[in-house]
Amino acid sequence: MCFVWGHLMLEQKDFISISTLELVECLATAMDLVSPALANHQRRVGFIALRLAEQMEMSRELCKEALIAGLLHDSGALSMYDRAITLNFELGPTGSFSPHQHAIAGYHLIRKFRPFAEVAQVIRFHHLPWGNGEGAFVSDEAVPLGSHLIHLADRIDVLVNEKSNILLQGQGIVETIEQKKGVLFHPELVKAFVDLSKKEAFWLDIASVSMGAGVATESGFAHEKLDCDDLLDMTELFGHIIDFRSRFTATHSSGVSTCAASLARLANFSEAECMMMKIAGNLHDLGKLAVPVDILEKPAALSNSEFLIVKAHTYFTYKVLRNFRDMENIREWAAYHHERLDGKGYPFHLRGDELSLGARVMAVADVFTAITEDRPYRQGMSPEEATRVLVEMAKNRALDGNVVQLLLDNFKDVNHLRVLAQTASRDDYQLFRQGF
Repeated sequence: MCFVWGHLMLEQKDFISISTLELVECLATAMDLVSPALANHQRRVGFIALRLAEQMEMSRELCKEALIAGLLHDSGALSMYDRAITLNFELGPTGSFSPHQHAIAGYHLIRKFRPFAEVAQVIRFHHLPWGNGEGAFVSDEAVPLGSHLIHLADRIDVLVNEKSNILLQGQGIVETIEQKKGVLFHPELVKAFVDLSKKEAFWLDIASVSMGAGVATESGFAHEKLDCDDLLDMTELFGHIIDFRSRFTATHSSGVSTCAASLARLANFSEAECMMMKIAGNLHDLGKLAVPVDILEKPAALSNSEFLIVKAHTYFTYKVLRNFRDMENIREWAAYHHERLDGKGYPFHLRGDELSLGARVMAVADVFTAITEDRPYRQGMSPEEATRVLVEMAKNRALDGNVVQLLLDNFKDVNHLRVLAQTASRDDYQLFRQGF
């Protein structure tokens, strides 16, 4: 069955072709936006983990697993504080933070995506010290070797100083790691690292990743593509990682995604385009990973400087997704959700015909979802209040009046689907919070 989209005929089974690894790397890049000190950290850990796995002569499947686990290893560190403190080499409990807590949080997030079940298990134990062999088991449960591999790769990377010549640092990093052999790190993995460290190319590749080289491309796994269902499921995982940082945003992307797809269907988009709209909804706040949690949860109006930080999130969504040629429409629908027809939106100040119907649909879906959900500074609006806001925004050319009217004409049905989606997402969030 084919769907007409623009001038192309798209098969539903392969309407978009995206590499699993490239999409994972995209998420890793977005997560590292939280602080300049963390720039490229997850990507470098993924690369180091891959090279260690290859040095250990692990199977191709385990090498890929190590790469993905490295790219996503800090997905459970939901605040800037949690992320920044992991840069301490001798990592242990500090205040309210436990390194194991964020590892477990990452496990509970990622395990919901079926293809990453083994990756989630690796992430679960990635801050467990070897402890002279005691780290081989936790409560009689065998710990994957991959967990200790990620632990080592992570600690290697925090020793790297991006401001200095990488080749001048290698020997010192090796000596620091060797001092902790058996105590913090698995001895066989340390031996593999020492052998690997003798290759200048290994260190220069780490520096290359810091300068933007694609880890997925270097790995040789970039040709492995996601099918439609897995792509949608993976972007739902992304939505959870974006939203679960705060209880006030915990269900936002699911609501926007469902509302946008519903409006697209009412606007006679094809089924393929409706699925793409749902994906765009899951990704629309990807750049919000750069916004500190204390801003997301501030129980008062934002200051001008705080609002400027928030305004940058749509730009980061656009930039992080820019390398995906097959996702051009998804990128625009996702990243333009704060643009306005009158040109007073952000960050690009597009106006009128510069905004596609898909971008206009996403903007309405985002506003509708946002004003009907509870926030730190207000309760969600009633249907009557929401209607008044939407009509006023359409009148002021902040939103497309035709799309707003489409929503109002089908308010009960669209709102019902939104509530169902956000209720399911809220249940997922509660299970996630109870898991650690």
